[in-house]
Amino acid sequence: MAEATVSKAVTWGLLAAWVANDLEELATMAGWARAARPVLQERFPGVPEAVWKRMELSQRDVDVAIGLMGGVMVAASADGVRTGGRSPFFRSVLVGFGVHGVAHLAQSLAYRGYTPGVVTAPTVVIPYSLWAVRRLKAAGIRSGGAGATVAALALLPVTVAGVHALAHRINRPRGRRARAAA
Repeated sequence: MAEATVSKAVTWGLLAAWVANDLEELATMAGWARAARPVLQERFPGVPEAVWKRMELSQRDVDVAIGLMGGVMVAASADGVRTGGRSPFFRSVLVGFGVHGVAHLAQSLAYRGYTPGVVTAPTVVIPYSLWAVRRLKAAGIRSGGAGATVAALALLPVTVAGVHALAHRINRPRGRRARAAA
């Protein structure tokens, strides 16, 4: 008897839901970061200047970081398709994506206003994630439970920080541009 699997709507749905959320972030993140920095600096005066400098995002940094994260999401979705949803990588990224939706809501509550991604978090990210986990469960595939959620909570900020750091490095001036900027 063949193992139960989930449809491609579940596995490729991860990529589709991510695209919807990241189109919002693509359109808003760099401008929001510039506008929010003074508000946040006033609210949190003890935060070191180095932290505020890391918050400076050019549109190019945002574009590259989102593209890099897109590579992760394509790989996870494709692995989900390949395994019918059974891939631990797909399931971990799925749980992380849902956790990330909740993080968007928490960020907006803490900021007391709009933050990039908060519009699609409750309308796309969280509903898709809950639906996909239910589809996995219906097919007899565990989404990972508490262990996957803990792993997602640990790996999500590392992955996000990693793609932003790599994007910044990719976009760093080199050669003549670097000497001219110095």
